[in-house]
Amino acid sequence: MSRQKSKRFAESKIMPNIIEMGKPNFLEMAGKWNSDFFLNTQPLVVELACGKGEYSFGLGKAFPEKNFVGMDIKGSRIYVGARSAIESDLSNVAFLRGKIENLRSFFGWKEVDELWITFPDPRPRDKDEKKRLTFSRFLKLYQHVIKANSIIHLKTDNRSLMDYTVQSVTDLGGEILVLTHDLYESDWREEHLGIKTYFENKFTQKGFKINYLKFRLPELSEPEGTIPPIFFRKEEMG
Repeated sequence: MSRQKSKRFAESKIMPNIIEMGKPNFLEMAGKWNSDFFLNTQPLVVELACGKGEYSFGLGKAFPEKNFVGMDIKGSRIYVGARSAIESDLSNVAFLRGKIENLRSFFGWKEVDELWITFPDPRPRDKDEKKRLTFSRFLKLYQHVIKANSIIHLKTDNRSLMDYTVQSVTDLGGEILVLTHDLYESDWREEHLGIKTYFENKFTQKGFKINYLKFRLPELSEPEGTIPPIFFRKEEMG
């Protein structure tokens, strides 16, 4: 492990806006984010696959009347967003280190008001379909934690992932609200406030067009199935 990563991991252990394995509140937040962490009743917005947290940080700064949680498995990455939030005195922004497969262990039934999925790994190989964050089993996870009529956003440079997602949402009975294959030449660009992730900046500089999708999923009347156990593989700990 590099010296920089070791330093970040050590600091993360004492940073109050990072929730991760080993901290007392790691598995205690589901259903209690507003009451026990943010200490208010503001809408809760979650960013999945947040990377360095540019979106959670940017949205948190733009919308102080909402609470934001960026979620990613890479501790060295979320450290960057968490540090930025502390330096900017943003008490409405936090970061969670965990696997999205375990979403129901971290967020309670219908606790989340809005979801963002920002530049996830497109998993282009057919055999990796089940790992795409818009595969049907992930969409069903989201249904457990989002409130009725909640909005879900997806941004990606990958057209194939966008087409796949539209089909997945439609197959599940979801509603497509906005779809564009060139966000910054569309009427929806202003909604994004100029906030870009590390990967988005990288892709746009190379001339890639950014796909954007806003959608809703059907509401579940009651929880389905059981909540899976929490575990990390060694390669996911960096």
